[in-house]
Amino acid sequence: MNLGKKKELAKKTLKVGKSRIVFLESRLDEIKEAITKQDIRSLKAEGAIVLKDVKGRKKVKRKRKRRVGSIRKKVKTRKRDYVLMTRKLRKFLSERKKRGEISRKDVLELRKKIRNRFFRSKAHLREYVGGMKK
Repeated sequence: MNLGKKKELAKKTLKVGKSRIVFLESRLDEIKEAITKQDIRSLKAEGAIVLKDVKGRKKVKRKRKRRVGSIRKKVKTRKRDYVLMTRKLRKFLSERKKRGEISRKDVLELRKKIRNRFFRSKAHLREYVGGMKK
């Protein structure tokens, strides 16, 4: 008796490997009659089809070694604040330069001051630029 096709159907229905499916010898005639997936499910519920336990060994998680390349450090808040402020101020400067309100020479001077954290905020820079014009 070749029940290969029935095993294939059971494999697809029960979503397990072919080697895990076992048909009971005493109920083979019922299993031969099974045509649909629902038939297979009912036979499993009745106990005519049994599933073997999963074989294999437990996977061991490898521990990551702490070495120079694998260390992830958080960026310090002080640096992050500096980067955000610098980007904001430089963008403000570039917009003013495009409009022609500030000369190239003044922009270079102001960028040096931005780099040295001369300005506390965008408002402080705006006020400073307003004073330069006068």
